[in-house]
Amino acid sequence: MEGQNNQLETQITQLTDVISKITNKDFNIYFFTLDTKGNPTAGIANIYEHVKVLNNLGYKASILHEKSDYKLFGDENQNGVADWLGEEYASLPHVSIEGQQLNISPADFIIIPEIFANIMDQVKGFPCKKIVLSQSYDFLLELLPIGKRWNVDYGFNDVITTSEKQAEYLRSLFPSIRTHIVPVSIPSYFKDNDKPKTPVVTIHTRNQGEAAKIAKSFYLQYPVYKWITFKELRGLSRKDFATELGKSCLSVWIDDAAGFGTFPLEAIECNTPVIGKIPNLVPEWMETKDEQGNAVIKNNGVWTNTTVNIPELIATYLKIWLEDSVPSDLTEGILSSQGQYTSDRQVASIEEVYSRLQNDRILELQNKLANLQEARENTNVQ
Repeated sequence: MEGQNNQLETQITQLTDVISKITNKDFNIYFFTLDTKGNPTAGIANIYEHVKVLNNLGYKASILHEKSDYKLFGDENQNGVADWLGEEYASLPHVSIEGQQLNISPADFIIIPEIFANIMDQVKGFPCKKIVLSQSYDFLLELLPIGKRWNVDYGFNDVITTSEKQAEYLRSLFPSIRTHIVPVSIPSYFKDNDKPKTPVVTIHTRNQGEAAKIAKSFYLQYPVYKWITFKELRGLSRKDFATELGKSCLSVWIDDAAGFGTFPLEAIECNTPVIGKIPNLVPEWMETKDEQGNAVIKNNGVWTNTTVNIPELIATYLKIWLEDSVPSDLTEGILSSQGQYTSDRQVASIEEVYSRLQNDRILELQNKLANLQEARENTNVQ
């Protein structure tokens, strides 16, 4: 009896200490992150934004890599985080699993991207709070075994995503999971060029081969425009990417599996019209409701359901651009969609969501503490 009582006292003391640490933000938030080897990606940039904001809010957030060979600053062989994202992001806390003894405590949070179901399986026994970060709904089933669920099988009962549409899809797969929405932000350096636009078409596709097909098809169908330049922005730093996008007269976007669609929003902020194929999951910023409440596509870009007619749409736009007769409904649609996804809005969402997750974790542990205290009292009575 005495041994059982001592064990309960130890558990109560430890749990009280964990609750105190979470209450005082004295705990770690680890974001498991793929090392892109210096290659820019919007999804990874968004993770870094979460980590930066959380540290500014007084949390102890870190980027967690699997290997220790990540580069914060580039060399002659490979770009680092500072090269494509900026030094302020390279200076954020980084840790790796390899070669380090990560002592993850019950007070800590670990956040895993949706694609890494194998990692979720590996950490399911950890005593910490486990959360999924789902930015690309199309990835989540790739490594998830048939019949397995994040919450039931791996203990991930919360998921952070970027839009209500993705949240709805996630709830259809995992009905009892708790969803939290933090929209992306478009940095302020995505802005209109202060000089006239140049005859360059910037193009962004998930599959690199799609970009080449569009350009080749265009030149074959419209040789009169052979002096127009197509420019793929793959591999540029974020700020160089924004500069080139701001200078171009037109942008093209093809990404069927887009979860949010960052590139068109960046183009819109640069006042660069977008011709794009509507993705499988229509983004919230592309859609509105008519008077009858039916979903309709906005006029904030030139949207199509197929890639076949994109060369024709490019040629049509170039003609009206050269004639200075771009339709007012397109320019007005672009202007009306600017300024929606600001850094301030994302910061407010991050503060709200992570504060809620923090409080939920405290409440969960307080309930466990109450059960332990009740068990101690029953033991003393006996």
